[in-house]
Amino acid sequence: MSKREGLFTELLTIAARFPWWLGVLLAAVSYAAFHYLAGVFVPAAATTKDIGNAVIAAGAKSGATIFQYIAPIVFLAGALASAFGRRKRSALHGRAAMEGLPAVGTMTWREFELLIGEAFRRRGFSVDERGGLRADGGIDIVLAKEGERHIVQCKHWRATKVPVAVVRELYGVMAAQSVAGGFVVTAGEFTREARDFATGRNIELIGGGALAAMLREASAPVRSTSADVTQKQVRQSDAPPSCPKCGQPMVKRIARQGANAGSAFWGCNSFPACRGVRPLT
Repeated sequence: MSKREGLFTELLTIAARFPWWLGVLLAAVSYAAFHYLAGVFVPAAATTKDIGNAVIAAGAKSGATIFQYIAPIVFLAGALASAFGRRKRSALHGRAAMEGLPAVGTMTWREFELLIGEAFRRRGFSVDERGGLRADGGIDIVLAKEGERHIVQCKHWRATKVPVAVVRELYGVMAAQSVAGGFVVTAGEFTREARDFATGRNIELIGGGALAAMLREASAPVRSTSADVTQKQVRQSDAPPSCPKCGQPMVKRIARQGANAGSAFWGCNSFPACRGVRPLT
């Protein structure tokens, strides 16, 4: 691949990350701007001192003449890719939310990353997908919400438990990137060592039942009238969260021993079979 083809591909990749409507807008603006610059008259150099400026101006005019067509094509192609990608993500999420983990198990690793990104997007996060064909450096997705960043590592392993080494790697990347927290997501499960290591390190492990619950909760929003908003918010605030380990509903408990004795927290309804906990906020 030539440098020119590489640059075109990189620009197209960046443009595809924009919302489709922004790509269309940028195509129109870029054409208008470069078309204007391409039409600017460049006077001939009157003296030898003006030769350098004249050469620069002529080069800029030539570049604008070319980019008045290239830039809009790139942005329009990016808008098309963005619209197609959005439709594909929505279809993947809809199938997974309806059919559950069996549907997730049939997806490719790339489709799995797109699915998880869409699930977090529907939970109110800004999503930057870092996986795909590029080296991800231990990061598949970067999330942003309320001024904080989180990173996500997707492990689409079938009939396998994610080991502690994966969680340790994520923790190291979290420290290097100075992010608020991290997620490891899999359609399978995690080893006990992995769950123990994640405890107290602001790492959430999402697998099996928890992933299925996450996909159901992040399903397409139902249209509500303004009169229903307050009641809906009250119901959501009263609803117990799902267990991060098995996906079952949680119940309020009181710590009876240890440093947090007397403090309330969310505990898994399946205790002692499952010991998943969440802080009570």
